[in-house]
Order: sequence, then structure tokens, then C-alpha cells
Amino acid sequence: MTYGHNLAQQLPMEDIMMLELDRCRQWIENALMYSGGTHEFIDIVNGVLSGTMQLWAGERGCAVTEITVYPRKKILHVFLAGGDMEQILDFQESAAEFARINKCDSMTIAGRRGWTRVLDKHDWEESFCVMSKEL
Repeated sequence: MTYGHNLAQQLPMEDIMMLELDRCRQWIENALMYSGGTHEFIDIVNGVLSGTMQLWAGERGCAVTEITVYPRKKILHVFLAGGDMEQILDFQESAAEFARINKCDSMTIAGRRGWTRVLDKHDWEESFCVMSKEL
């Protein structure tokens, strides 16, 4: 975190998370422009504060994940990421460890097609294509 050690010790965790969310707001909002309208910033705030979403915040970028439970699999899903690409890629190991601790079977990422070129180099593979139709 970018806050002084003493300040972090004095603030409740919810306040620290709000400071981090506010610091990452532009990255999150930029990523939300590609989300198909599924979420707004306040939805991310509520999800992170309630514990249903996880914020991975760095100095130069952030990612947002959520655990999705299917009948036969539990997955850590990365659905938002913004900022510096190298910073975002740095979250992989800690996110994978978080997924293992939470008994997830795998991780998934939803994003623009360009992510496949970047993630191919990091042992990710394209599993399927998601298409949408507005009603």
C-alpha cells in the first residue's frame, strides 16, 4: 500500500480498502468501459467491501477478481484489470495462491482478444469464446 505505516495501523480495514479503491478508480473505470455494462464503479466498491470481490492493487495497476462456484468447479475469475501491463501480470502468482487457499480448481480471465497474446506467454490458454447480444 502507498500509505504510511502509522496511518494504516490507525484506520479500519474498510477505510483502507476505500482509499485503495479510490486510488485505483481510474484504472477500474477504464476497464469497466469494456465490460459490456455489467458493473459500475459502485458495484465494484460494494463487492470488494462485502468480500465477494477481491481487489489486487499495485503502484501502477489493479485487477478485480471474484470466486465463481459451478456445480463441478470453483474458479477464481479475473474480470477487470487496468493500468500497467507488467504490474497486472505481477498479480498472477498471488492471485493463484489465493485461489489455491480458497480451493479453486482454476482461474479464468474475461477480456478483450488482445489479452490472449499477452497471456499465452504465461501458461494461459484460450478456452472458449463468449459472444453477446443486446436485447
